[in-house]
Amino acid sequence: MQIANLFSFSAPKSPHLFPRAAFKPSHRLSLSPTTTAATLEAETLQLLEWSSVCNQLSAFTSTSMGFSAARTAAIPFGRSRDESQKLLDQTAAAVVAIGSRPLDFSGIEDVSGIVNSAYSGVLLTIKELCSMRRTLMAARALSEKLKELSSSGDCRYLPLLELLQNCDFQVELEQKIRFCIDCNLSIILSRASDDLEIITSERKRNMETLEALLKGVSSQIFQAGGIDSPLITKRRSRMCVAVRASHRYLLPDGVILDVSSSGATYFVEPRDAVELNNMEVRLSNAENSEEIAILSLLTSEIAKSKGAMEYLLDKVLEVDLAFARAGHALWMNGVCPSFTLEFSEVVDSGNSDYSTFLDIDGIQHPLLLESSLRSLLDIGSKNSSDGVSYSSHHLANSLDGVSDYPVPIDIKIGHGTRVAVISGPNTGGKTASMKTLGLASLMSKAGMFLPARNNPKLPWFNLVLADIGDQQSLEQNLSTFSGHMSRIRNILEVVSEESLVLIDEIGGGTDPSEGLALSTSILQYLKDRVNLAVVTTHYADLSRLKEKDNRFENAAMEFSLETLQPKYQILWGSSGDSNALSIARTVGFDKNVVENAEKWIERLVPEQQLERRGLLNQSLGEERDRLEAQAKKAASLHADVIELYCEIQDEAEDLDKRETALMLKETLLVQREVKAAKSQMETVLQEFENELRTASSNQLNSLIRKSESAISSILEAHSPGYGSSARETDANSYTPEVGEQVHLKGLRGKLATVVEAPADDETVLVQYGKIKVRVKKSDISPIPSSKKKATTGSTQRLKQQLQASREFQSQRGDNKGEEVSYGPVVQTSKNTVDLRGMRVEEASYNLEMAIAERESGSVLFVIHGMGTGAVKERALEMLRNHPRVANYEQESSRNYGCTIAYIN
Repeated sequence: MQIANLFSFSAPKSPHLFPRAAFKPSHRLSLSPTTTAATLEAETLQLLEWSSVCNQLSAFTSTSMGFSAARTAAIPFGRSRDESQKLLDQTAAAVVAIGSRPLDFSGIEDVSGIVNSAYSGVLLTIKELCSMRRTLMAARALSEKLKELSSSGDCRYLPLLELLQNCDFQVELEQKIRFCIDCNLSIILSRASDDLEIITSERKRNMETLEALLKGVSSQIFQAGGIDSPLITKRRSRMCVAVRASHRYLLPDGVILDVSSSGATYFVEPRDAVELNNMEVRLSNAENSEEIAILSLLTSEIAKSKGAMEYLLDKVLEVDLAFARAGHALWMNGVCPSFTLEFSEVVDSGNSDYSTFLDIDGIQHPLLLESSLRSLLDIGSKNSSDGVSYSSHHLANSLDGVSDYPVPIDIKIGHGTRVAVISGPNTGGKTASMKTLGLASLMSKAGMFLPARNNPKLPWFNLVLADIGDQQSLEQNLSTFSGHMSRIRNILEVVSEESLVLIDEIGGGTDPSEGLALSTSILQYLKDRVNLAVVTTHYADLSRLKEKDNRFENAAMEFSLETLQPKYQILWGSSGDSNALSIARTVGFDKNVVENAEKWIERLVPEQQLERRGLLNQSLGEERDRLEAQAKKAASLHADVIELYCEIQDEAEDLDKRETALMLKETLLVQREVKAAKSQMETVLQEFENELRTASSNQLNSLIRKSESAISSILEAHSPGYGSSARETDANSYTPEVGEQVHLKGLRGKLATVVEAPADDETVLVQYGKIKVRVKKSDISPIPSSKKKATTGSTQRLKQQLQASREFQSQRGDNKGEEVSYGPVVQTSKNTVDLRGMRVEEASYNLEMAIAERESGSVLFVIHGMGTGAVKERALEMLRNHPRVANYEQESSRNYGCTIAYIN
């Protein structure tokens, strides 16, 4: 047998050329050489519920390999700070790729079992070979798409491209499989080898001859009445014809191969067909042997490529996990953490920013956050029927300010701190905060983004070891206390200067004095041997260690003494109180019991300790709340003042132009009135002259008085003081109503709207344009009844304000030849309109109002979400067609679900 000359089988590669060490269990946990360290870290992952976080990640994988790795918590950790940073860079690149051009993993299968079978000498099937071919083609297509993304010169995709750069995609092996096998029909093609092609051709000719012979014999039997219809079939792998038992004589030399169940029909092989059937059997066996040989050769080729295939699958798995981490980050609105340098490294580099060793703002526990995200997804699916399309990215971008659970916490620890002692009441969040820190360390180490704000900074830890929960074991004869001590002893044996140690309720479960002494000794030991240790305790004296050694730091869980409820916030630098007596007094304990307990505390604890833990802590908390409230109020007032200042400044800049236009208008009006008065007087004089010619002497005086009266009326009608006394009398008794339009004497009779009714000091609050001002009642005058327009209802007032705003803005934008200078593109609450969750009509109205209220040359941030629903389409259509919108920028990687509009 010879394989077609298209192929030249290469020499086998070493199966261990590309070991899959990064994904074997012994390497996934970054274990130390000792078994104790491996066991402790595995138990820590279980205590911190790392498998549940990996289960979240599994929902974003695209291959069966990635899903299995995430489900079994087998995702890789960086074994050094540089390796973890590479994982973070890969995640960041995948986030960008998801937003521009998501990759297709659909054709990639986990063929590691197929490769191992081939390497073990098991003959592969056609189906398995086709799976290999599909996986190789999909992996090569994945690499080509990454190259296309990087070809644009964007270096952000390089971390992903580097993963597949050194991979052997086995193009030759894929071509061999394609040449030999038709994967659509799952058959081996005759062109796979010369011998198979010859055998196939001979078998085809032999079968054609055999079928022609049997058709002739069957027709003769039918014509002789030996069968109801000609029938050719196969029995015992041999072709034959059917004949009635009564007409067996028609085939005297035939071989009976089978008989029907009723015995009425025989299946007979004619004598002339025996040799042809024998040839068919021989050719069929030869064909099967040749196909097995071809499968064997292909299996051998796959076995030779074992090392390269395992390396390729590892790298494809890394790409899949990178995109899974990116999807998880977008789902929970995560941010990329950064690793801080050691204090010595900071000093050597000359960097002065070393105040914070661990700085994380507003981080939420990822497992507690999941329930909040699910509730948002439920809301999204419910509201999707209203014409709004929701997606996980959309909901993730709308998390900020929406999700209040879990409560975000701040973790801030300065350089030089080695032990942080967190105190406070039960159910105050100490354990949850410590678990959040542990998970944040593991997530950043594995290249995952954190559900936090700003730019989280934390050290890289080689080991994360925890003692949390009840370590009681009846099988090992361990009580709660002895279980904790046994585990802490093991932790102290394996820690290093790069380790993170988390201990919950240190020294609990035994005599308080002995527990305090032992806890103090443990913390003194840890401060010299770990990168960071975080412990929770109810021992107040542990908080006093900071007074003697600055390597200790205190923290307390905030607690409201008014409501006796925890606030789930960490107060760094403070020591907490368990508030047991306050709670006991509130729930109704006997007064004498509580007072006796307080006396015991006074005997056991120094007075300064009580003041520091009680009154001082409470007063500081109240002072902080008061200052925060004042700061928020001051910031709000400052923003209002700045906005009003800008509006007044704009009005002042335009005042000269409007004054000139007003004077010109009044001058033209006076000229027209003078001309009209002159014309009227000339008419009276003309009429007087005409009547004088025909008037008698007796009518002369009457005619003169009539003309003088007409001229006096004309002069009085055009006199500047006409009717002034009457208006003054009306003004004294005039009381404006809210919503009425009046004349402002100080602005030369400009129209303004009354906002509030007259006060006791005879002043009225009016609004002119966007400016509200309080003026004296005597400085306003009513509009004559023939021109007065009363407003009825809030809807009509809104429409009038909208129309007035449009006219004002259009006047400012009349000079289109001038280039409009827009303000800085910085999003604030004043220049943002949020349309999420609205119906189309409501969103259209709010957007129209927002555009009308914006000043010329300003920007407007329109938050419509990332979906493709009706609200987003309507918003973009309005921005595209609105006369005041000069241009707009659609959503980008910096503004997901937000469009920026530039207003004329």
